[in-house]
Amino acid sequence: MLHPRRSVLYVPASNTKALAKVATLSCDAIIVDLEDAVAPADKVQARSNLEAWFSEGGPGDARVMIRINALSTEWGSDDLALAGRLEPKGIVLPKVDTPRDILNAADALDDNGVGETTGLWAMIETPRAVLNIGPLAELGRDPGARLEAFVVGTNDLARDTGVSMKPDRRWLTPWLMQIVLAARAGGICVLDGVYNDFRDAEGFARECAEAAAMGFDGKTLIHPTQIEAANAAFSPSAEALAEAEAIVAAFARPENAGKGVIQVGGRMTEILHLRQAEDLIRRSGALQSRHEKDR
Repeated sequence: MLHPRRSVLYVPASNTKALAKVATLSCDAIIVDLEDAVAPADKVQARSNLEAWFSEGGPGDARVMIRINALSTEWGSDDLALAGRLEPKGIVLPKVDTPRDILNAADALDDNGVGETTGLWAMIETPRAVLNIGPLAELGRDPGARLEAFVVGTNDLARDTGVSMKPDRRWLTPWLMQIVLAARAGGICVLDGVYNDFRDAEGFARECAEAAAMGFDGKTLIHPTQIEAANAAFSPSAEALAEAEAIVAAFARPENAGKGVIQVGGRMTEILHLRQAEDLIRRSGALQSRHEKDR
C-alpha cells in the first residue's frame, strides 16, 4: 500500500497538549521531536511524555515517527533505546554525515530485536551529508539499513554553510536537487525542509508548489495550519489526473495494442508516459482511500 507523505508535522514531545491533538490532524505523518524542539533541561521529561503517550494509545492510527537526538550526544542512546521499544513507524536520525551513522542505528535496532517495520529517516542537514549524498542514498537499496527517507534540514544547512535563505531559495536549490536525485537513485522518499513563518500562508504555498515541481514527495511542517496547503500541493491536480486517465485509456484501445508510441491529444506519448500515468492514478487512489478513511 502506498503511504503518502505530503505533510509531515513536527510535534515536540515536551508539549503534552500538542500530543493530545495528534489524532485530530489531517497530516500524513507526525514526527514527535526529542531533538531541536526540546530544550536540554526538558529532554528527560520529553522522553517520559513520549513513553506515556504511547502506552496510553495516544498515536492511534496516525503514522508516527520519532526524531531522536544524535547518537553522539548524551541523550541519543537512551532516545534510540526508547524509540526501539515503542516501535513507531520510523525513527528520524538527525545530523547524519556518513552511511555509518545510519548503519550504526540500524545495527542497534537489530541488536535490540526491533521489528523490521520500524524504518529510519535520515536528516540531511550538514555539508558532509550533502557531499556524501550518493553513498547515503545507496543504503536505500539495502533492506538491512532500514533507510526509507531523506528529510532536508534547510535551516541547519543554511546556518552551517552561511548560505542566505532568500525567499526563492536560489542558493540552496542546487543542493536540494542533488538530494532529490540521490533519493530517486536509492528508491527512497524525500521531504523538503520547513517553512519558518507559519503566518505567511502565501509564501508557504509558493514554496510547497516549488518543492513539488522539484520532485519532493512532501514537506515537513512546524504548525497545523500548514497541513492543508501541503496536502494540496503534493496531491495530483484534477488536470493531471484527467491527462493520466486519457493516456491509460488510449493505450488500452485495441488499435494501440503492442505499440510503444502513440498520439494522445496531439502529443507523442511513449510507454514511459504510460507508466508515469499509471503511477499517478495509483497515487491518487491511495490519497482518496485515505481521505475516505479519515472522514
